[in-house]
Amino acid sequence: MSKEKHNMFYGADVIVFENAKKLRENMTAAERLLFEALSKNKLGVRFKAQHPLSLYVVDFYCHRAKLVIEIDGDVHFNEEAQKADNERTRVIEDLGLKIIRFTNKEVFKNIVEVTFEIAKCVNERFSQSPL
Repeated sequence: MSKEKHNMFYGADVIVFENAKKLRENMTAAERLLFEALSKNKLGVRFKAQHPLSLYVVDFYCHRAKLVIEIDGDVHFNEEAQKADNERTRVIEDLGLKIIRFTNKEVFKNIVEVTFEIAKCVNERFSQSPL
């Protein structure tokens, strides 16, 4: 595996890769909708769905922009899940990555605005450092 390929997974092990494959096969409706909006380099960069990254599988990842996108369903709104999400965010940010979150409701209600926010974030990432 090339160094670039290795780096884009941030040390994810085989179990994380197996989980990612299962999640890609069973994406939620909100994830499928957003993936369609992001696919085929529509924002000028490539996003991978259900991407193995360190200890986790993230919903979407753009290696060039070092950007993670998470889509949160209702399960993410209880206290225990929020603690886990906060820890996950900390680990991801400690890797030097930016993470942004949207709810299922936001994706379904206004995919255009969600896509605009992602595009804005991608542009900010490129303007902040040479990627």
